Amino acid sequence: MASTAKTRSVTAHVPIELAERVDEISNRLDRSKNWIVKQALAAWLDQEEERDRLTREALTDVDAGRVIDHQAVQAWADSLSTDTPLPVPR
Repeated sequence: MASTAKTRSVTAHVPIELAERVDEISNRLDRSKNWIVKQALAAWLDQEEERDRLTREALTDVDAGRVIDHQAVQAWADSLSTDTPLPVPR
């Protein structure tokens, strides 16, 4: 016997243009609007969680002094369009 996942409705008012885009994708993929919105919301939440993780990781590096001088990065970036690019600053 398959288990049924518990669910809860979430209501959101969205601009008409966004709702129409959901309708179009739903029709094109032959999927329910509910499925489309769940996929989009899950992807966005994953992206935000990863952004938060990376931000915390970067702040830990800054606190530990693991940073690269801005001038060194700028000089490296400027050198990329030359015949002798500088090595990546570390």
